[in-house]
Amino acid sequence: MNNSVKFWDNTAEQYSKQPIADEAAYQKKLQVTQKYFKPDMEVLEFGCGTGSTAIAHAPYVKHIQAIDFSSKMIEIARSKAIANKIENVTFEQLTIDELSVGDRTLDVVLALNILHLVENKEELIAKVYKMLKPGGVFVTSTVCLGDTMKWFKIVKPIGIFLGLMPLVKVFTTKELSDSLTDAGFTIDYHWQPSKSISKGMFKFKGVFIVAKKVR
Repeated sequence: MNNSVKFWDNTAEQYSKQPIADEAAYQKKLQVTQKYFKPDMEVLEFGCGTGSTAIAHAPYVKHIQAIDFSSKMIEIARSKAIANKIENVTFEQLTIDELSVGDRTLDVVLALNILHLVENKEELIAKVYKMLKPGGVFVTSTVCLGDTMKWFKIVKPIGIFLGLMPLVKVFTTKELSDSLTDAGFTIDYHWQPSKSISKGMFKFKGVFIVAKKVR
């Protein structure tokens, strides 16, 4: 088991009980995303965590396939779905690399608070582009530490080695936007909350982007 999987398995229960850091921003992201939904849509969410967002979106689409590499996160997500009587969300323990999806088969892909936690975001974005139908959208909410915490690159390897944090990549909002447009997406919506999130010595904002596959 790699360090990131172990980290998220060990923190899943605590993570599921934490309040949302910025409830107003979270609700706005839900509302913006739901404007892109239609009742017949097939949706993928990777890095779904404990499933709260997939469950919130479930009434607006045909089906959501929600995946995460943490078995503990998926266990909690399935329990939430049962408790909320949600039947059109399929929670699976998978990485996106293990996922088999045909080209041009999905209407929407969600990557929420995950792109800064993957080894190579460019490869992943290219894979998402292939999955989406023409006109499909890629919805991302991403912590861009390169905007405010470039120094984090120095301490990051120590924290990962000690098991105190998962893999975290440092890049700027512009670098993220460039990665999306370089893959062929156009930016349809871009928003960054004015409120910063503080966790200990860390202070950051997440950028919310809806990128569209034009053709």
